[in-house]
Amino acid sequence: MDLSVEIAGLKLAKPTCMLSGNAGFGTEYERVSGFSNRDAGAVFLKGTTLEEKVGNAMHRVWETPAGLLNSIGLQNPGARYVVDELLPQLDFSETNFIANVSGGSLDEYAEVTRIFDDSPVAAIEVNISCPNVKKGGAAFGNDPAMSAQVVEACRNATKKPLIIKMSPNQTDIAANAKGCVEAGADAISAVNTMMGMSIDIHAQRPFLGNNQGGLSGPAIKPMALLKVHQIYQAIKSYNVPIIGQGGISCAEDAIEFLLAGASAVGVGTALAKDPLIVKRINQGIEKYMKQHNVQAVSELTGRLQLNNQTGC
Repeated sequence: MDLSVEIAGLKLAKPTCMLSGNAGFGTEYERVSGFSNRDAGAVFLKGTTLEEKVGNAMHRVWETPAGLLNSIGLQNPGARYVVDELLPQLDFSETNFIANVSGGSLDEYAEVTRIFDDSPVAAIEVNISCPNVKKGGAAFGNDPAMSAQVVEACRNATKKPLIIKMSPNQTDIAANAKGCVEAGADAISAVNTMMGMSIDIHAQRPFLGNNQGGLSGPAIKPMALLKVHQIYQAIKSYNVPIIGQGGISCAEDAIEFLLAGASAVGVGTALAKDPLIVKRINQGIEKYMKQHNVQAVSELTGRLQLNNQTGC
């Protein structure tokens, strides 16, 4: 069985990736017995800004039924430190290490992208869910015009493959993804976390120090799956791949995303429960391929057969 896939010109040996914010800067899980970055097609590094950020006030993480709320606040040591001090600790023969770029302005996005362009990372993922500090805090990813501007700014700052991470917290994610592709995106990551809140009824205050945060985990999978399918329908004529993500915790989940239109999949929250889950998912995909006489995992992408519509 051929488990390799191609994403934006990159050869991924396996279809399952470790997502940004969950894999740290590529070394955090190495102390776990049996873990290997080689089991992942790619490892997306933690979101990085131009300057160091200390992150949000406690609590930053709160467990919910079938999910996890987080409001880390992009804590990171800054792009230059990551490139100079952290990247040299990685073994780039293991897998594709991909940077994740965040910013509060077009200039910051472009500058962080430029710093990573002069580094050994295989590609750059751009998180457009960040608030635009010059526009009153509105997220770049919720406005198609601003999304396209970020893509153009980053495209002009690098020759590396550019992957755009889409926010689900918007009116028409498919149209926005299409605009990002037309602005220069080589691939789409879908989806980022969905906004949520959890309240301490005794203190009558939110549990998270930032009041609200991003919801991930199995709770968001059905919604994420639909978003990936909608994006696939909108951009499949461009031959731009999608990295499907959102609540994947087993091989069956991953296969659903592939059938819906993803070329590869990403695992995030489930890593906290099972650091070896990427290997198990790949094994499950391979078993499914044998059962269904599929020779290459790429044959599964977009294979979903829709039911006939018989009403509203």
